[in-house]
Parts: sequence; structure tokens; C-alpha cells
Amino acid sequence: MSLRPSLCALLLLACNLQPYDAAATTPSTSDTSTTTTSSTPTTATPGAPTTTSTASDPTSTTSDATTCTFICGPDSPDSGCDLWREDCPEGQKCMPYANDGGSAWNALKCSPLDPTPDMVDEPCTVEGNYVSGVDSCEKHAICWNIDPQTSMGTCMAMCVGGPDEVYCEDPDAFCTFGGDGVLFVCIPECDPIVQDCGTGELCIPFPWLYGDKFICVPDFSGDEGQLFDPCNSDSDCDPGLYCADPAAAVECDPQAVGCCLPFCDLDDPNTCPGAGQQCLPWYDAPADAAPYNTDVGACALP
Repeated sequence: MSLRPSLCALLLLACNLQPYDAAATTPSTSDTSTTTTSSTPTTATPGAPTTTSTASDPTSTTSDATTCTFICGPDSPDSGCDLWREDCPEGQKCMPYANDGGSAWNALKCSPLDPTPDMVDEPCTVEGNYVSGVDSCEKHAICWNIDPQTSMGTCMAMCVGGPDEVYCEDPDAFCTFGGDGVLFVCIPECDPIVQDCGTGELCIPFPWLYGDKFICVPDFSGDEGQLFDPCNSDSDCDPGLYCADPAAAVECDPQAVGCCLPFCDLDDPNTCPGAGQQCLPWYDAPADAAPYNTDVGACALP
């Protein structure tokens, strides 16, 4: 039995944010077509890594006349800077933004660098909306997980290296890309049992990443999202809970899309609250959980 609804649209995070794989994104001389993802989140939450538009493969063209590999160079009409070289004038930084007034990052530009910038992992603010390309973070960092009410988020490091070798300086983070190949962000992992994210955030799974990793996103659950409450996505549930298949607990509404149930520790005695529930392994194979979260389980009926 599946522990969770198997719909891409149930997650807050955009389906177009993917783990970076240089081999998978290397352009082919025999195939210059553009691929897109067809799944669209049901709710576009400003400031979270979410868009309602589909994402093109980063090897596709970014203008009618120019073909770019990964990220367009400084001479491209759709790019005012090179993200890898940070070649903007002094007092500026290279940033992804939406050049069409939309809700998805699709180009690069030189933006003003705050005179006293916020460092990675510190609170930050954006100017305008979350795809404006203007924020208070240090160079080669972006304001992430933005609260749409306050325009505040947290500075996240961008990936380093270059198109052929992209990586994160933080060994506990992994490089993801999206936004038409102009957004490369280092996303740190979190522990869904401990819920070790910052204030106002929750640790939820992102199943398109290697090994079903867990990342921090803003908590928009509000007064709802409590145990056995109906849900449409993992972000609808309170910290420590996930949006499960309603069949995972007799206490859940069988007509609901999902139901908020707790994560559990496989190494501890069974404390699952539902009648007849057990703490079942989150991962199908132990190797998928290594090296982090090997103890992560989910309360469900066996």
C-alpha cells in the first residue's frame, strides 16, 4: 500500500526543480528538442521554489536566435551576466529573474549587491516579488522560501563550479536546478523526525530528488494540518506530519485527497497514534536512505 498520494500536484515544491546531473543535461548533437514537465502544482506559493509554469530543459534555446548550453553567456540577449564567473560590475551580483513579468525564473541579470548583505542561512528580504532578482543576500546567494506576507526568507547558497561540474560547497547540501536552466540552488537536507528546520518552516519530502530527500519549506498549514486532518500536499500538514494516503489510517476521511499522519523513528518503540498502525520504513531499501535518515519511518496500516 502506498503511504502517500502519488500526485506531483500534491507538493508545494515545483516539479521542475531537479537534482543537477551534468550527464543528463549535456546537449546532444542529434537532438536539439526542448523537453518540458507536464505536472503543475495546484497552488503557486510566492517565495517557495514553486511556479505554475512548466520548465524547459536547460539545454534548450532561450531566445529565437540564440542557443545556450546550460546558462547563456554575457553576450546573449537573454542574459546580462554569467552565473559561474560572477562577471557583474563591482557592487552588483548575477541573479536569476523573470524577464517576462511571469512567475518563473528564465533569465539572468546584474542586480545591486546590498552594501551590508545577509549571509547564507541568515534572514533576507526581496524587492518586489520572489522572481524579481533583487534581494539582500550576499554574492552568489539567493533569498529562498520567501513569506509572501513579509517578503522575508532565508539566504541560500547557489551552486558553484561550472556547467560541466556543478556542486555545493556545503557537503550536506545538494545542487538542484530549474527556472529554464538559470536557477542553481544548494538545498540542505533536513530530518523529518527532529524537524530541524528554521522557525516557520517544516521538513517534507521531495520525491524527484535522489533517494527521496527531505528539505525545508515554509509552513503554510495555519490552524489546519493537524493529526488526521485532510490535506492536499505535504505542506498542508503541521511539522512532523506528512500527507498520507487516507487508507493509511482508519481515522482519516476516505474521501479526502490525503490525510496528515506522523513520521516515526524506526529505532524507537511503536508510538503511532492510529488504531492498528505501525511504524513502516519510509524508504523501500535501506540504501536509499543512506547516509541520512536511515531511521525515518511513517505511521500507517501494514
